[in-house]
Amino acid sequence: MTRSTQTTLLRTSGLLAAGVIVSLVAACSGPGTTAGSPSTHVLSDSSIGSTIAKLPHKTVGEVPVTRLAHGLVPPTNRWFSGLVFGEHPLPVFPLPLSFGLTDSGFTFGLPEVTTTANTITGGNAPSVTIDAGASASEITGYDDASVTIAHKTGSGSTLGSTVIAEGSPLVSFTAAKKVTLTLGQKFSSAGKGVYSAKVGKTTYGMRTTGSLSKDGTALSLVDGATAVWFPVPSDSTLSEVAASALPVTGVTLDYSSGGSTASTTLAYATAKAENTLIATLPHQQKSMTTPPCTLGSYPSIYGTMKLCAGKSLSWTSPTVGASDTIDLGSLDAAKKAELTASLAQDVTKTAALPADTYFGGKALYRLANLLMLADQLGDTASAKTVGAKLSDALREWTDPTRCKSNTERCFVYDPKMKGIVGLAASFGSDQFNDHNFHYGYFLYAASVAAAHDSKLRTEITPVMNLLAADLASSGGSKYFPDRRGFDAYAGHSWASGYSPFADGNNLESSSEAVNAWNGLALWASVSDNSRLKTEASWMLASEAASARAYWTDVDTSDPVYANYTHSVVALNWGGKRDYSTWFSADANAKLGIQLIPMSPASGYLGGDPKRIAKSVSEATSGDYNKQFGDYLLMYAALGGADQAKTALATAKGLPEKFIDDGNSRSYMLAWIMTRD
Repeated sequence: MTRSTQTTLLRTSGLLAAGVIVSLVAACSGPGTTAGSPSTHVLSDSSIGSTIAKLPHKTVGEVPVTRLAHGLVPPTNRWFSGLVFGEHPLPVFPLPLSFGLTDSGFTFGLPEVTTTANTITGGNAPSVTIDAGASASEITGYDDASVTIAHKTGSGSTLGSTVIAEGSPLVSFTAAKKVTLTLGQKFSSAGKGVYSAKVGKTTYGMRTTGSLSKDGTALSLVDGATAVWFPVPSDSTLSEVAASALPVTGVTLDYSSGGSTASTTLAYATAKAENTLIATLPHQQKSMTTPPCTLGSYPSIYGTMKLCAGKSLSWTSPTVGASDTIDLGSLDAAKKAELTASLAQDVTKTAALPADTYFGGKALYRLANLLMLADQLGDTASAKTVGAKLSDALREWTDPTRCKSNTERCFVYDPKMKGIVGLAASFGSDQFNDHNFHYGYFLYAASVAAAHDSKLRTEITPVMNLLAADLASSGGSKYFPDRRGFDAYAGHSWASGYSPFADGNNLESSSEAVNAWNGLALWASVSDNSRLKTEASWMLASEAASARAYWTDVDTSDPVYANYTHSVVALNWGGKRDYSTWFSADANAKLGIQLIPMSPASGYLGGDPKRIAKSVSEATSGDYNKQFGDYLLMYAALGGADQAKTALATAKGLPEKFIDDGNSRSYMLAWIMTRD
């Protein structure tokens, strides 16, 4: 088993797949590698710097107002990006809380969760208001789960700093000088430096060494003093929770991947290295060991969160084998002949390749799968044709100087926002939206092509490594943020670069996020980068487990789904969950966007045949002649041999217009045949 430990890099300047185990442990497991040391780098700056220097340096999209301390890499695609970017800060959701900045301080609260037939909401709850007398705020540090925010005077001096973290029900403020905070709610003493206020149905606790005014609305702190606030679970007591309400100072990540599981450990640091409060999500709770989470529970839009006292949170997810191959060895001669004929037609029908990064990437992915099928079937003529087309396209895309004279099929480096942007941009990729969706297709295609041609691999590796670094740098790079968009606590990606939404960040296509890490893991193997392979394999396992837990296989026994009438959730946010998509109101789109592109690694979508049948029935009503009809048939084939036989018969007659542009009839048939 290989392992990688990530420390605090940037501080200061549903049904879950079987086998998931969660434990809350007393100390972070694994070795403690120093932040930014060479051993933590998966793609070192020294190995990629020369290629970045060759690319044109250009900021393509409009950069919003940014509240970020000098020297920090812009944290795009994060759960807290709404605090950083935009003219005004927006609410964020460090579950179980919501949190927002005000002109002079901040607000937070425990969201009220409401479920309807199509939506689960738990939006911003400004239940507790803290006025620090600030004139401005800026992000001064962040790591894999926590954020530090400095509250400043008009002259720029710091009054104090607030820390929030995913999985922590605590909001803490540490004074940088003598300061008096105005509390929007009246707090009353509960003894020994603990206070409480009732807001609606929720009791909020406050633990501090500061001095509270007689009327309970002003808190005086000396330099270095701290106050911490928290909601008390309805099934717990103030005294029980307050005992472990120690402010979090940062969160460190440790991950590993090997064998049948990938593990995640998040260690929540405190000033005295003592237990603090940690709230766990459903995907982390399966098979939980010791210590027991006995401090009550919080409602959340993702299900019931259990509250524990500890120093770190650990859980494992079943590994998903990275794959670019459908094994056709078990097919009989007749089926292979049928596939060979279909393949030849698909090669002939290959259209001109699109010029943008999303559809262009999908077209490369389609060619890669045709090449894989040609090899499997021994069709040397098709392999030669499609292999040459794929290689030529990859050479074009990976010419580091091409963007100096062209506006498409090339990449630039954005020195302001620290990332690779492909031209032509699409779906807001110039604002760092969806980079994992786009670049996952490129990495997959490049892996297939490079495995066939060592000379091509040498040519395309420098720029392909930059795409990998844009998604998955670690160890503290000056060129990229660490793991852009991947949320270790949530176990999944976030899509929007600047997150200009009051409901936080969002993720729609869970399957394209999984596809990104499959492509990254394949590229790591082809480029012989073992550290990148470990990281990619961990993200692949985590994303697949969360995709099942919160998108495709939700645990309807949790009370949060009591009024929800669908078997999938198509669009998840920090503060709400919707049976909807960005692009279509049709049921086929709501399931189809969780399946695309049905890669050779998409077997993770299997499981309960009854659930698959129910989801497919709602999406199709028995008619596959619609958008994503190909992927819906491939998903139906995961329901068992009988379902696969029915899907195969339908797939043979599916009209061409209902086969996605990243797919082909021959690949669809091959995928289903191997499930027959």
